[in-house]
Amino acid sequence: MNKRVLVTGANGQLGKTINELFFINESNLEFTFVTKKELDITQKLELKLFFENNEFDFCINCAAYTNVEQAEKTPKAAYKVNGEGVKHLAQVCKETNTILIHVSTDYVFDGEKIEPYTIEDEPNPINEYGKSKLLGEQYIQKILEKFFIIRTSWLYSEKYGNNFYRTILEKAKKEKELFVTDEQTGCPTNTESLACFIIRIILSKSKNYGIKHFCDEKIMTWYGFAEQILNEHLYKDIKIVKAKNYRTFALRPKYSILTNLPK
Repeated sequence: MNKRVLVTGANGQLGKTINELFFINESNLEFTFVTKKELDITQKLELKLFFENNEFDFCINCAAYTNVEQAEKTPKAAYKVNGEGVKHLAQVCKETNTILIHVSTDYVFDGEKIEPYTIEDEPNPINEYGKSKLLGEQYIQKILEKFFIIRTSWLYSEKYGNNFYRTILEKAKKEKELFVTDEQTGCPTNTESLACFIIRIILSKSKNYGIKHFCDEKIMTWYGFAEQILNEHLYKDIKIVKAKNYRTFALRPKYSILTNLPK
């Protein structure tokens, strides 16, 4: 029997990647992709009716408020989606016996470690975005038994969305000098890698529920990532300057390496 999979936030970079890679597949998975306009997770009644009128085995939640800077200025908007919206989704998944696969972030940590964060490490977010994502995680753990929370690091798509990879390429078309910080370290993670990891969980019929960490393996700074992007696209004449005093409105973790391995 085919497994029915709902993907929320289908207009985001991860939702679009899952659609591209797996909508036509030979794995007996039937996908339903919904955008925020089609299904708003902050609307509990709307969610309830949608799940009652459709049957799903899995829900991959890609719906999220991801504007880190704006979350600092208007945190209520972030908490509404990343906290309360996720709470509503968890409640409906429980009522309908749907396994929730929720995408979270390295930003639930403060970035003060000098070794990779494990699933056993205590979260300590330093900005409103991270706090709102942690709240969503906590709701899921309180409400559900069958769930996967997947924390990832520096997610980007080469094709979709607003992300560092695409921003660097756009700037390279217009500017000869790019200022990029080398004060933050992480593992840039391609949406294709994360999409494959999520689908493997479904196909493996895993019952090893709980929090998982997933990111691509190459460790680098934003400066190093920018260098890699420009080299890939043969932008030899672009100068990258290390922005030592790079500041943003929101505090950001300095070290964002995640590992699925125990301590």
